[in-house]
Amino acid sequence: MLEVIDLEVRYGSIAAVKGIRFSVAPGALATLLGANGAGKSSTLLAIAGALPVAKGKILFDGVDVTGKKPEQMVQAGLAMVPETRDVFPDLTVDENLRLGAYTRLRDKSGVASDRERLFALFPRLQERKEQAAGTLSGGEQQMLVIARAMMARPKVLLLDEPSLGLAPVVVDQLFAMIAELKALGTTILLVEQNATKALQVADSAFVLRQGKIATEGRASDIAARQDLNALYLGGGM
Repeated sequence: MLEVIDLEVRYGSIAAVKGIRFSVAPGALATLLGANGAGKSSTLLAIAGALPVAKGKILFDGVDVTGKKPEQMVQAGLAMVPETRDVFPDLTVDENLRLGAYTRLRDKSGVASDRERLFALFPRLQERKEQAAGTLSGGEQQMLVIARAMMARPKVLLLDEPSLGLAPVVVDQLFAMIAELKALGTTILLVEQNATKALQVADSAFVLRQGKIATEGRASDIAARQDLNALYLGGGM
């Protein structure tokens, strides 16, 4: 469903991503792990079209989408939830969700059905659907931006640091919901600082170090490595 081939992303003369290569199968959940500055978020932003690709290719559902704009990627079926957790604060939860379906204006029955399905998946949002999104807690806002992205019916969902700054009990709830989204057949690429949680829900994992993939494999195998902490922090191979 998603293939990254020799991707390089640069900020001026600085290479943040240095020729990485990986793929995500349809319906799978893959996670990108690594310390701050390893190139994880830059990789997601390049895939989403929000950062230019200096070298390499991005294939989405078999089609070369390198250089496409973010709105073109959304139309193609890719949705990204950035770590900034941006809601429309003055709009209600329900209004935020409806805005997520702006690419499906003619599919009124489908939008209504998806809205109810997501309320069932995120019951806290159902309870607060008439509440202004800006008054929600951090965890509730994170649930909302993920649900809003799902309203576009994406083929691939990119999640950037969804657990950042959340209380442990909320993190547990959030990852349970991510697992449910995967069970529904959504292809997910997850960037996450909480390696333990990410590896519990992922099928495959890629550990980035200084812009390169230091190791990759099945998530269960990566989780079992004795040198994971050293590798994650940049001290092992």
